[in-house]
Amino acid sequence: MAATTENLPQLKSAVDGLTDMSENEKSGFISLVSRYLSGEAQHIEWSKIQTPTDETVVPYEKMVPVSEDVSETKNLLDKLVVLKLNGGLGTTMGCTGPKSVIEVRDGLTFLDLIVIQIENLNNKYGCKVPLVLMNSFNTHDDTQKIVEKYTNSNVDIHTFNQSKYPRVVADEFVPWPSKGKTDKEGWYPPGHGDVFPALMNSGKLDTFLSQGKEYVFVANSDNLGAIVDLTILKHLIQNKNEYCMEVTPKTLADVKGGTLISYEGKVQLLEIAQVPDEHVNEFKSIEKFKIFNTNNLWVNLKAIKKLVEAEALKMEIIPNPKEVDGVKVLQLETAAGAAIRFFDNAIGVNVPRSRFLPVKASSDLLLVQSDLYTLVDGFVTRNKARTNPSNPSIELGPEFKKVANFLGRFKSIPSIVELDSLKVSGDVWFGSSVVLKVYIYIYM
Repeated sequence: MAATTENLPQLKSAVDGLTDMSENEKSGFISLVSRYLSGEAQHIEWSKIQTPTDETVVPYEKMVPVSEDVSETKNLLDKLVVLKLNGGLGTTMGCTGPKSVIEVRDGLTFLDLIVIQIENLNNKYGCKVPLVLMNSFNTHDDTQKIVEKYTNSNVDIHTFNQSKYPRVVADEFVPWPSKGKTDKEGWYPPGHGDVFPALMNSGKLDTFLSQGKEYVFVANSDNLGAIVDLTILKHLIQNKNEYCMEVTPKTLADVKGGTLISYEGKVQLLEIAQVPDEHVNEFKSIEKFKIFNTNNLWVNLKAIKKLVEAEALKMEIIPNPKEVDGVKVLQLETAAGAAIRFFDNAIGVNVPRSRFLPVKASSDLLLVQSDLYTLVDGFVTRNKARTNPSNPSIELGPEFKKVANFLGRFKSIPSIVELDSLKVSGDVWFGSSVVLKVYIYIYM
């Protein structure tokens, strides 16, 4: 039987008895569940969807670059906070602990590269751009130990935890921990849409505002392309844009990614889950919906404070049903990109593909560890010798899924500058100094 608002009082009293949650977490969770049960989901009328103009989704090349003036650059950087979403584990790649501590290149982890990048900015311009990590309860303890190694770096590192919500037992609609499931499996982090209230509840938001900070640049910790961009920051400050989402042209690999639309006079994110079945193929076409969300977001700190205080950030709820230890549970989540429609003067910026270089699987590791990229000052830069603007398509079999297995199967990473497509299946091992070109299919 489907849950209704009649289930709410029972759920609320159960939540009141959970000692592992703060008062902010309790009220946030109850608010999310009551929105879900009241079925308030925004209904998209397909005929009202419009393609955004260049005023709404600004082409990056039309933005005015920052001058060479060091004082102008310092002035911009003094207003910035960099926040990385650090709640994910490396389990899908066969690693324990936070994903951000997987070694990406030259023995350096995602986190090492992020710290090096910000430290270089701080050293070069004499500024103090802080780095903030939003952890989940899954990554918090490990991250606290890991950041100790950066104590002597010229970067102030702050951490805070996103909310910890109880999984709901689907058939009874009660919190799983109140039925005795008190270990980590009874809880979940409610998606990165939680970044705004969690930043506020942590007290960090007020701290940064008191230091004169104005904008936060939010990005996934595994996106190597998400580096500080002063051209975007300058544009937002000059035009008083409270929110900016970086989008980039879709390829066939990105057809499921959320896109920006103009809807009833506002810019908003359209996700595949919101699309009526009869329009899904249209949504996936790269002719009509040409861009997708990179999850690189720039947001005004005062606007976050105002909207969180007004409880106005009612992003679309993403129901995520799972089966854990044989029990059917429900997680309700939200996404940070969906907040765009609540901010004034929000825009998208259509950025080069180089700003979207996520490492989600070992096939991505092969790309960034190869001669297709070089590493300078913590920045991963594409090799100019590659003439094809898009990266090779790489498909590695399950034998390569875990990072340790992936590394063990290559004596050295092959040259792939001239590669278009690689598919590997079976028990395949690579020797040293291998050069892969054009289309290659290897199977055992």
